[in-house]
Amino acid sequence: MTPEDHARAAADLLQAERTGQQIGLLSLRHPEIGMDDAYAVQNAIYRQKLAEGRKVIGWKIGLTSKAMQYALNIDIPDSGILFDDMAFANSGTVPAGRFIQPRIEAEIAFVMKSSVGGQNVTREDVVAATDYVAPSIEILDTRIQRVDPESGNARTVYDTISDNAANAGIVLGAERHAVDALDLRWVGALTFRNGEIEETGLGAGVLNDPIESVVWLARRMAQYGQSIEPGQIILSGSFIRPIECPPGTAIHADFGPFGSVDINFA
Repeated sequence: MTPEDHARAAADLLQAERTGQQIGLLSLRHPEIGMDDAYAVQNAIYRQKLAEGRKVIGWKIGLTSKAMQYALNIDIPDSGILFDDMAFANSGTVPAGRFIQPRIEAEIAFVMKSSVGGQNVTREDVVAATDYVAPSIEILDTRIQRVDPESGNARTVYDTISDNAANAGIVLGAERHAVDALDLRWVGALTFRNGEIEETGLGAGVLNDPIESVVWLARRMAQYGQSIEPGQIILSGSFIRPIECPPGTAIHADFGPFGSVDINFA
């Protein structure tokens, strides 16, 4: 893909976000698309959002579970950018029409107190840079079709990364914990939709340890000259399958002693 292709794809995705009208698969439009192309499209979206006055509040890590990696035939996670207009209050309500096809995932969020970056970032570096961890919900949306209606082709990881890793919103729970106060592999959640349990999972589903997920992010960002900054929120990756959230959905994620998070969809 050319720089012009990247810019056009980013413009089309931003237009889809504004209008609520999905675009076709970039992987069909550009069969040659690769990982660098996908992140170039995401970066073009990032630059445009900054130009529009948005601020970066953190990063999300996706495709951390083996199940999702097998489904997309990849062996690495992906990442996306959290902007200030993506933050929703715990127990708040997402306005009707805000998203196209919203879904949610339960995750452990890291809130950073110092910067961390570089190709040689270690687990100890991440622990030292973390202010606290908290229960969270990530809201996903897709500005790109999940399946092409004519060919039946499903979106690829390159489509997802281009679409800011399907990132749309974040809800932080009120509870805060020291990152080394407990074994995050055993932190789990019971996730309910409209009072019925839909999904359960444990932190170990995230690369065997959510801390390792943040290590991966810091090292990946270093390839692009970036680093995790103080105050940023890092969504370390979901340990449940995405839950569809049509209008009228109420979500409750019960992390047990770790806390809880709620979000409603008007």
